[in-house]
Amino acid sequence: MNITLTSKVSETARVLQIRGMFDIQQKQTEQVEIIDNIPDLSEKEWHIGLIVGASGTGKSTIAQKHFGTLLDPNVEWQNNALIDSFPKQNTLKEIVAMLTSVGLSSPPTWLRPFNTLSTGEKFRANTARLLLEHQDFVAIDEFTSVVDRTVAQIASSSIAKTVRKRKQKLVAISCHYDIVDWLQPDWLYEPQSGQFLWRSLQQRPRIQAKLIKVHKEAWHLFARHHYLDHNLNATAQCYIATVNDTPAVFCAILPLPHPHLKDAFRVSRIVTLPDFQGVGLGAKVLHELGSAYKAKGKTLYITTSHPTMIRSLNSNIEWRMNRKPSRVQPFGKTSKMKSQSLSRNRITASFSYCGKPNTIASQLIG
Repeated sequence: MNITLTSKVSETARVLQIRGMFDIQQKQTEQVEIIDNIPDLSEKEWHIGLIVGASGTGKSTIAQKHFGTLLDPNVEWQNNALIDSFPKQNTLKEIVAMLTSVGLSSPPTWLRPFNTLSTGEKFRANTARLLLEHQDFVAIDEFTSVVDRTVAQIASSSIAKTVRKRKQKLVAISCHYDIVDWLQPDWLYEPQSGQFLWRSLQQRPRIQAKLIKVHKEAWHLFARHHYLDHNLNATAQCYIATVNDTPAVFCAILPLPHPHLKDAFRVSRIVTLPDFQGVGLGAKVLHELGSAYKAKGKTLYITTSHPTMIRSLNSNIEWRMNRKPSRVQPFGKTSKMKSQSLSRNRITASFSYCGKPNTIASQLIG
């Protein structure tokens, strides 16, 4: 059934002037007809829906009719650390897991007030709150409308993965078609044409990343997003992964002096910029470098305290866990290093690359 919006028009001086200028017929009311062909959504199992089309085609009106109070619940943020605004009933572990899953995985960002975040970070933070506070169903208007289109696509992919994993329902309302292949909605509706389509889940587009060796000065683009200190060893070999010629991931590698390990190197820094978090680019960089070093007869190690990276590496057959999460200082400790970056109070785990060598990638490290 179509939706008819009717509004009274007061015949003010300006209204009469516009009617005269453009020869618009005088009416006491104006009507807008919106095509509504959304069927009974309970007939199939689904997790993500998308109402998409140009501005003014009635997307929000249709969403309001079908989803009512589920549409755009109010989200208020305290002028304190981001994590303090999340529901009290959620544990810190749950909050961190949700923020990370939607692609906001930088611990320094979690400690900043919401109003200091970038537009893309605010979008992810809002979505994380909504998914935690509304366990069953949420509808979000103007989905990705305020963010850069690359950010919109990557965020859509990480959010979709989160929604499906948690078996929730999300309806996104957007004027942008470029997120369709990344969000992979189970159904799609276009009010302008009245076309409703049930869709099958497909693989999202591949992200074409290019890994290059860079000067250590490139670290300044990433430093503030690292969860330890911002220092970088002057002898580190530095690499950046770019997406569409835009820096996305930084990785720094150092030799690993050890009495029992030969030709060992360690990852000293790895940072994915917020706009590119949530789609596995960091893991891709680690794989590329691990396979490159192995082709040179060397072994790459990494020690991390980030819970998401620990889970990711532990589930990856290309990485071997050498030490389970514990409060033991990482490989390569020296007495001169700051306790801030090598703390016995941090739970860390250590891994080594054990996957296949890549002779082509090895040309990158020299």
